[in-house]
Amino acid sequence: MSDFLSRTWAEINLDNLIHNYQQIQALLGDHTNILAVVKADAYGHGVQYIAPALDKAGAAWFGVSNIEEALQLRSLKITKPILIFGYTPPEMAKTLADHDISQAMFSEEYARLLSKEAVLHHVQVKIHFKIDTGMSRLGFLLHDPSQTASVAGEIASLCTLPGLKTEGIFTHFASADYDGDQDGSFTENQFSLFQAVTEALGQRGVVFAIKHCCNSAGTIVFHQMHLDMIRPGIILYGLCPAKELTGRVDLRPVMELKSVVSMVKTIESGASVSYGRTYRSDREMKVATIPIGYADGYSRLLSGKADILIGGKRARVIGRICMDQMVVDVSDIEDVYEGQIVTIFGTDKDETVTIEEVSALVGTINYETVCLIGKRVPRVFFEKGKQTGQINYIYDGR
Repeated sequence: MSDFLSRTWAEINLDNLIHNYQQIQALLGDHTNILAVVKADAYGHGVQYIAPALDKAGAAWFGVSNIEEALQLRSLKITKPILIFGYTPPEMAKTLADHDISQAMFSEEYARLLSKEAVLHHVQVKIHFKIDTGMSRLGFLLHDPSQTASVAGEIASLCTLPGLKTEGIFTHFASADYDGDQDGSFTENQFSLFQAVTEALGQRGVVFAIKHCCNSAGTIVFHQMHLDMIRPGIILYGLCPAKELTGRVDLRPVMELKSVVSMVKTIESGASVSYGRTYRSDREMKVATIPIGYADGYSRLLSGKADILIGGKRARVIGRICMDQMVVDVSDIEDVYEGQIVTIFGTDKDETVTIEEVSALVGTINYETVCLIGKRVPRVFFEKGKQTGQINYIYDGR
């Protein structure tokens, strides 16, 4: 065991990260760049190591949700372009410009406010116009071809505002993973609307250096829509955006969640386990206590449903998962001992508990499962089988 606290930790395989990046890169033409999405602490994987690894691998851009995440990348010596997908207060225009951070532009009002602040501080802010072609979230509303001319006219006008430097234009696919769009027609319509508005803008003399549409699912399925840049997120981390797309790209999970056995005991028939006494043994049982709970991001909804791996064998969670601990049935597993490493999700010998399996048990998606792994869980990074770093969010020993 290395120098991290061996209570509960996430193992991050940087070799798998680079493998996934290269698999994505192989899908692209020579003129399509990769914007690596590293928002939400690189989907819970630890951006302090993930972003530099992707930078070294060749990512041309980085995508984040907010300005704090963008500034964190700059503090990590990431000098590549960064695009903020979400809202940044207009009064931070100078901060955006000073750190060379590009901002998504999604409404006329926001454009005018950001322009005003940029002029006030004598700076220029780089922007990417966001077109809402079907998400109904941020963006200039374009759900019908009849709106094309008015949207193009509005954006063309905003391109003349002082203090703003137009850099790109993009949209976001709502169902490129076929969730609610089994034949791909909705995505194709989104792309058609996007193409129509960029063509209309071109006719007005407004041309964008960078056009981009494809998220992870779009990158896998709709190669003809890659344009100048793609925005892979979840597939970088070795997880498929939908089960229908499994196997389309050779992805390797980057994260495994580990813990240890803190105690082994035998309980009698009829003994209750954990809060609320929701589980009672129907025989004499050997049980193990594991120091992980919902405060670590392991959902209480997994109580009585999930398996973990001990010695390459499945052990079922019994009773309610607590804030910091849970109990598993190890009656059929020999030689379980205190301090033994267990796999919460990942692979142990010939057995695997996938992130997708865990996610399905609580009715969520793999994105949420990895993002919810708590900040008291250290991220421990490995390359070529050796530990190369760690992040301790709560206490780093200093």
